[in-house]
Amino acid sequence: MVFLLSFALWLIFSGHFDVLHISLGFVCCALVTTWSADLLFPGGLSLRTLVIVGRFIRFIPWLIYQIVLANLHVVYLIFRPDRIRPQVVRFKTKLRSDFAKVTLGNSITLTPGTITMDIVDDEFVVHAVSDKVADGLQNGEMELRIGWALLEGDTLGPTADPPARPGEKALN
Repeated sequence: MVFLLSFALWLIFSGHFDVLHISLGFVCCALVTTWSADLLFPGGLSLRTLVIVGRFIRFIPWLIYQIVLANLHVVYLIFRPDRIRPQVVRFKTKLRSDFAKVTLGNSITLTPGTITMDIVDDEFVVHAVSDKVADGLQNGEMELRIGWALLEGDTLGPTADPPARPGEKALN
């Protein structure tokens, strides 16, 4: 299954459907699958893994939207430098797995105006460029959505839809 997913992505992203490219894609995907399938899906490919992949795909557009909003905020800060207030924010996460914590750290760093400086046990240390960005880190929405996407059910409870922002209704 990992091979099929990899090969399908190869075909989509390469955009070339001649014998040479398809052959190279086949060989590369076979080698990558042989060497690293257990790294991508440590417990094997199961229904749980497929649910996580599906939920993570639903998480990606939300993350892209947050990146766009953060870019606009940084542009605003360029024109209003008096609003720039660099600070280091510390917060604890409820996420349990290392993969979920790394995903949260990378998602934070991908958002302009923030850099994950360190993750020690359950505590994140993040540099934020302004008060608005620091407050956004404290509200925990990104953590909730990553927990939902990666089935960290002990922190979020089972739900079919991504969590809503605090004070809003859940997405249907």
